[in-house]
Amino acid sequence: MGKNINKDYIIEYLRKELPLNSGILHDMEKHAEEYNVPIIHPEVAQMIKVILEMKKPKKILELGTAIGYSSIFMAKNQPECEKIITIERSEKMIVKAKKNIELAGLDHIIEIKEGNVQEILPDLNESFDVIFIDAAKSKYLEFLPYCLERLNDKGLIISDNVLFKGMIATDMLVPKRQRTIVRNMRLYLSEISNSKELETTIIPIGDGVALSYKR
Repeated sequence: MGKNINKDYIIEYLRKELPLNSGILHDMEKHAEEYNVPIIHPEVAQMIKVILEMKKPKKILELGTAIGYSSIFMAKNQPECEKIITIERSEKMIVKAKKNIELAGLDHIIEIKEGNVQEILPDLNESFDVIFIDAAKSKYLEFLPYCLERLNDKGLIISDNVLFKGMIATDMLVPKRQRTIVRNMRLYLSEISNSKELETTIIPIGDGVALSYKR
């Protein structure tokens, strides 16, 4: 599940209070833990679940499929959702995601588009109620204009991993090889925080989550 920016005792407490998943989601969590596959943190998943209950989106766009955990989680926790489009470039991940989506019985709702987000996103001719961004961290700012075009009014962008192991908040944590990612993510957070189109809050759970509401 990757690096968590909070203290271990806070994480342990929060996760003790969360309902446990069963079935395919439980199996995928075990797989992710065993093989070090990045999936959304449990406390972030629970926040998304609450948001979906309130928002009741009909169409969701996801940038970054991985093994399909997030899209399956969202589909299972929002019965009113009619369609989820998710974009992934890794052939290895696509194979695993397709298998998991079929096992979950959700291949009639979840559609994987194969390729780079920056190539597929501009050509999408659909609009969405919720967009979940969990792809290449250095590209969030590049994705944003296309996301805004495809987000319905009063829609929501959920951006994951925006505090990037805490590096976004202080240069003291940033190794040289991560400077581009950190710089680009800071620019992204500044853009969504000061946008006239969006109302944004940044929440320090998991690896940092930004919620942006389109006015």
